[in-house]
Amino acid sequence: MNFVKRALYSVTRRKGKSILLFAVIFILGNVIAGAIAIQQSTQNVEKNIKKELGGLASIEIDYENNQDAFMSEDFKMEFLSEDLIKQVGESPYVKYYDYNITSWIETKTLKAATMEDFSNDESYITSQGFNIKGSNLPGILDAEEKIINITEGKTFTQEDITKGNNVVVISSKVAEKNGLSVGDQMIIDQIGTQYTEEGTMNEVFKIDIPVEIIGIFEPTTVELEENKGNDGSTAAASDSENQYLSMEKMNTMYMPNKTVLEMNKTYTEKYIEKVPEEAEFLTTNEDEYYYTPVYVMNNADEVEAFKEETQPLLPELYTVRASTDQYDQIAGSMGSLSKISGYVVTIAVAAALLIISLVVLLFMRDRKHELGIYLSLGDKRGHVMGQIIIEMVIISGIALILSLLTGNFLGKVVSDALLNSDMLSTADTMMDGMVYYGGDSLGTTNLTNTDVMNSYKVEFSLGYIVTYLVVGMTTTLLSAVIPLLYILRLDPKKIMM
Repeated sequence: MNFVKRALYSVTRRKGKSILLFAVIFILGNVIAGAIAIQQSTQNVEKNIKKELGGLASIEIDYENNQDAFMSEDFKMEFLSEDLIKQVGESPYVKYYDYNITSWIETKTLKAATMEDFSNDESYITSQGFNIKGSNLPGILDAEEKIINITEGKTFTQEDITKGNNVVVISSKVAEKNGLSVGDQMIIDQIGTQYTEEGTMNEVFKIDIPVEIIGIFEPTTVELEENKGNDGSTAAASDSENQYLSMEKMNTMYMPNKTVLEMNKTYTEKYIEKVPEEAEFLTTNEDEYYYTPVYVMNNADEVEAFKEETQPLLPELYTVRASTDQYDQIAGSMGSLSKISGYVVTIAVAAALLIISLVVLLFMRDRKHELGIYLSLGDKRGHVMGQIIIEMVIISGIALILSLLTGNFLGKVVSDALLNSDMLSTADTMMDGMVYYGGDSLGTTNLTNTDVMNSYKVEFSLGYIVTYLVVGMTTTLLSAVIPLLYILRLDPKKIMM
């Protein structure tokens, strides 16, 4: 009889042993399937959220990890050169990039957006000033990345960038409060102030900067949200933070880098002239201005590779920060759950290898006379081994397919219990409801731990099915190694005597 047919008959005739092996594989399969389902789900959450955050990276000073260096008496700052910024921008991971010189100016007559424009609460303390953000990219990176939306007019031309023309893109709120529109000439009345010994601020000079408004924008990433959940205080705090972020973005003006650089130099020279005692703390050297480069990756998955490639090129005290870092800062529960599921998969696979091997080996010992007869009749050892493998594949295949369904349900139940347990939720509760800042260069997100938790779903996917079946069948076949070695050692003469 063909060894394949023998395998089929053996499975159906030895119902008790087949059911026992099926039960063992089914139980272990459920554990493996549940753990893989959890692991796949946490990976999907990370992948999807990081994709939403975008593949942005910037080079910034690492204040957090270099406190001692900044406090030392002989500290000297090394600035990023434009050549290095451009060298990094040639990386194959970079789609396009921009580098910005920023400034903050205080004005007297030009009206800025205030918190009162976003809230009825008049207790907010506001300042009459604007964030100036330079650009070396004609299209403005914030517009390219949909952080702002140009509603009227246009962005810069290459000539504006190259020559440093006095052109500006302002927000709709600032345009509305000052009665301005595209094509108007706007005077930025920048004032210089000095603290007196009494602690008051005195105006020491004023510079009028004429600029042409070429575009008007609306922020697109900061939206006021309705209160969510039962915790009114958390929702109110989130709304307050969003209102502040809206005001900050509305009070941002976009200008060419060269224009901002010239404004900064003019202001510094005037300040040194009026307040000479502070000259040693100021500089007009262009090489000592701080640029913030921002790189847009081809896709978010390349951020980590870009970090590894770029970090060795940077001067001391600098680091690469990415928009995806925000997920890593708050998704502690997902990381813990992924680690736990990984440990469970490893332990379950090791247990399955041991238990299935022992069960099958015991079955082989009970069947040694049957196997000895096959060998004594001249059947090849390969055919006998093939029969055992086919029997295991049939039984394990049915068990694994069924446990694919029940294991997914088990993974959902277990992961929900873990996420709601004190073990994973204590630290995350402290961080829930907070807004995380990626720096102005990387935009801002109100991503919270709740958002991450709500994105977590255990469900069937092609990746889950393929991964589980590959792991399950590989484990089962490896479990057959010891029983097959037993068959190789069988001596039909001794068995039949």
